[in-house]
Amino acid sequence: MKAYVFPGQGSQFPGMGKDLYETSALAASMFEQANDILGFRITDLMFAGTEEDLKQTKVTQPAVFLHSVILAATMGEAFMPDMTAGHSLGEYSALVASRALSFEDGLRLVSKRAGAMQKACELNPSTMAAILGLDDKTVEDVCASISEVVVPANYNSPGQIVISGSNEGIDMAIEILKGKGAKRALKLAVGGAFHSPLMEPAKLELEEAINSCRFSAPVCPVYQNVTAMACSSPDEIKRNLALQLTAPVLWTQISVNMIADGAKTFTEVGPGSVLQGLIRKINRDIATESATVA
Repeated sequence: MKAYVFPGQGSQFPGMGKDLYETSALAASMFEQANDILGFRITDLMFAGTEEDLKQTKVTQPAVFLHSVILAATMGEAFMPDMTAGHSLGEYSALVASRALSFEDGLRLVSKRAGAMQKACELNPSTMAAILGLDDKTVEDVCASISEVVVPANYNSPGQIVISGSNEGIDMAIEILKGKGAKRALKLAVGGAFHSPLMEPAKLELEEAINSCRFSAPVCPVYQNVTAMACSSPDEIKRNLALQLTAPVLWTQISVNMIADGAKTFTEVGPGSVLQGLIRKINRDIATESATVA
């Protein structure tokens, strides 16, 4: 069985998507449609912008989403998923690629998500940190022991967790986790505490937009971030998606569940190869590959 997985924020790079635009009429049409929907030429920033241009939240999230869903579309009949999943932002790409959500609605939601998260970041200055070399429970216990807001945000692979919270809370957690033997405990270059309670204002704003969108039954099960379980019910998909901004990304559990359910090959659709690396850490015997245009 083939699993298709979609990356999240952080995998963007200058020039992303330009080859698709230049070699596929379908891709060019979808990119131009995206420019119209967003109200600015995101293609100019994707194809010719700098790394700094691509780090703007209003650009980063739609750019990664567009690269992923347009690449999936240009694969044509070669894109035949038995199951899909996406990491954080990538869940929106997975839902569009599996036809639970239209391209237009998916892009509007991603743009709304980026704006809502940016506002929440400005409301509550906060950050995230990558913790390497400790088991999940140790990290969870340390987060729970701190009076500030600090929570596990991304369960990326065994021994790799990202924590999220207030600036003071993250500083405190880093010191304690280093003392517990973490191989690395590094602050990330992000503007806010994604997948934590500090994203509640963004969640409320985004939930309204999600509820106004039409969702359909996907062509294959989608493994969602907040449950790590396969889902095909439009109503359940909507509920889980609305919870995503304040809940942790259960990527390790998603990968384990997809493998248990029969996934033999994981194809990463979108910029970069981060998810392939994580999946190999979770199960070194599983085949991984990058998507290519048909």
